[in-house]
Amino acid sequence: MKEEEIEETEEKEILTDKEAEAADTDKETEAETEAAPADEEQAEEKSPLELAEEQIADLKDKYLRQVAEFDNYRKRTMKERAELILNGGEKVITALLPVLDDMERAIDNGAKTDDPEVLREGMVLIHQKMMKILEAQGVSTIDTDNQDFDTDVHEAVAMVPGMGDDKKGKVIDCLTRGYKLNDKVIRHAKVAVGQ
Repeated sequence: MKEEEIEETEEKEILTDKEAEAADTDKETEAETEAAPADEEQAEEKSPLELAEEQIADLKDKYLRQVAEFDNYRKRTMKERAELILNGGEKVITALLPVLDDMERAIDNGAKTDDPEVLREGMVLIHQKMMKILEAQGVSTIDTDNQDFDTDVHEAVAMVPGMGDDKKGKVIDCLTRGYKLNDKVIRHAKVAVGQ
């Protein structure tokens, strides 16, 4: 009898162990099923405050990136502008160097000759070369021959009386030539105007 009782108690213990394990697994599955909907609900239903905070964080990030990008752009353009100011005349100066070479040759050759006509011819050639270079850079002369006086391009330095009615308000003589750079007056022509 004792053996039967021992077997029964062992069977009860085995059953209670199995029931306990089954109960534990049931509790785990219940906990998992309860946790899953809670996570989904949190993911789907965020409070308006959380949504607003996320949006603020995104906008703040975009703003900081824009500010940094603009600051880099500003620094780059300032550097380019400084380089342009320092080296902007390089193209013109390089174009004028051959004229300087011609002038130096004319001075050297002027000491070797006494003929003024040869010197004059050399000066004319150098002047023509200089004007071609300036025209290539966008410089043009302001026309003053028989032109009406125009304050936009002319500067009156003298008034010449008694020239007649047909010369009144017209340019009589050009004392200093004026120049334009791409249609912008860079030096007004100094002229004498009929009165």
